[in-house]
Amino acid sequence: MPRSVLLVSSSFADLPLDELAARVADWGYQGIELASLGEHLEVQRALGESTYCAQRLEVASRFDLQIPVLNCQRVSQLLCDRLDEFHRELAPDYVWGDGDPDGICQRALEEIIATVQVAQKMGVGLVVLGSGSPLSSALHAGLSLSTEIVSRTFRIFAQRMTAILDVCREAGVRLAYVVQPGQLAFDLYSAELLLEYLHGREEIGFVVDPGQLFWQGVDPIEMIHRFPDRILHVHATDVVLTLNGRSGILNSYLPAGDPRRGWDYRSPGHGGVDWPGIIRALNYIGYEGALSVNWRDAGMQRDYGAEDAARFIKQMDWERAASSGTPMFQ
Repeated sequence: MPRSVLLVSSSFADLPLDELAARVADWGYQGIELASLGEHLEVQRALGESTYCAQRLEVASRFDLQIPVLNCQRVSQLLCDRLDEFHRELAPDYVWGDGDPDGICQRALEEIIATVQVAQKMGVGLVVLGSGSPLSSALHAGLSLSTEIVSRTFRIFAQRMTAILDVCREAGVRLAYVVQPGQLAFDLYSAELLLEYLHGREEIGFVVDPGQLFWQGVDPIEMIHRFPDRILHVHATDVVLTLNGRSGILNSYLPAGDPRRGWDYRSPGHGGVDWPGIIRALNYIGYEGALSVNWRDAGMQRDYGAEDAARFIKQMDWERAASSGTPMFQ
């Protein structure tokens, strides 16, 4: 059967959930990947108010939609990042607190655990997150990182993540880590390293985000084949590369939508991602999860783009051929 097509709610956080749900249904989606952003999912209310989770689910069901995935990417960026004033907008006030980095990190960890507990209350089995990375600035600067520094960083990450994974095990919830720049795992080798330091815990796997891999030169199809048992979720994203010798992949401080950028987001099907190849790879590994449109395109009206993306992904998502074992030619 065709996979469910979801919309990540993050890019529409300015809309009340009931208004967004009505649009999502009209655009042809089967559900929402509900982000803890705006009023879409207020984690502490969901934990503390007896009817809150049921109300969120009722809004979705009113429009014949599902909520099979929660997303806490924004707050999870605070887990390991080197924090500064640019992170302020990622955190609710109660997570940011007095701005002390150690306190923010601890409260971010607690907020991720709370999100897992909310997922359990809502009957949701998957939470999408990242981790941030204190090593990103060194990588951007082209600095060589010693094995000792990398090892110490991953050990700290593993210690923090283990506390979250233990709660996941008790709750029956899995984590889907988005492999992308700005995270400790951003390509195949760093993803392998992440699993190594987590000792292969079954509670964690990966989100394939084709756009985020493509612009840095990583083939998302290779990732699917490398981690067939760890691909828990797929974000349908697309980008375009315009490497004309004037700007590179760091984008020259240019805003989204500026044609001088070296890469930029595109609505799925309007960029350079090999979608037929990705669908073939997902079919090959037997992936039966959702395809979740994380819509971003500064050059396209978002309602038109979100509907266009749902139509495109549905068209692309063909079923795997049944294998009869009979040779095609005799």
